[in-house]
Amino acid sequence: MTAVAEAVRKPFVREILGRGDFAIISDLVEPNSKVLDLGCGEGELLAWLAENKAVDARGVEISASKVRRAIARGVSAYQGDIDEVLEDYSNHAFDYVILSQTLQETRWPLKVMREMLRVGRHAIVAFPNFGHWQVRLSLLFTGRAPKTGHLPYEWYDSPNIHVLTVDDFEQALRQEGFTIERSYFLAGHHRIHVLPNLRAAIAVYLIRK
Repeated sequence: MTAVAEAVRKPFVREILGRGDFAIISDLVEPNSKVLDLGCGEGELLAWLAENKAVDARGVEISASKVRRAIARGVSAYQGDIDEVLEDYSNHAFDYVILSQTLQETRWPLKVMREMLRVGRHAIVAFPNFGHWQVRLSLLFTGRAPKTGHLPYEWYDSPNIHVLTVDDFEQALRQEGFTIERSYFLAGHHRIHVLPNLRAAIAVYLIRK
């Protein structure tokens, strides 16, 4: 394979565990830091961070079966509701608190972010952008709740109880007085630099107070 063909074949945004947002998060987290992953699932990301960056990793997950699988991976995880568990932690107990593609599933997202930045020195938040052009077109042409490749749910079985866009999220950060340290916008394997509210499918933010 020629160098040109190889460059075309390789995605611009690499993946970890099949996800571009995980790759960005892995770059943002410093080695040997203390990390809390909210909605950690089966602990795949935490296990990778512990192995490759020697982080002190903790996870919270509402599904008992996923917690068991995370523990089987060697991850320190327990069952809990993201909307409630952070109250049990002291100020700045962690260097990073991660919430990846789960913010829209919480009941009180602003309260969760405030608690993340009380418990952690930094927060990493990733979420699907409901302002993406495919979402807009789906609603416009079908007149029904949008379904796209990255938002495949029917309205009645979607875990997403809040609909937010890149612009909505940044307005909320300004309202709360939070500082954006870095932001990344993804569409498949591509980084988006122009018109992210329209063109990005996933947004990833590193924020602090």
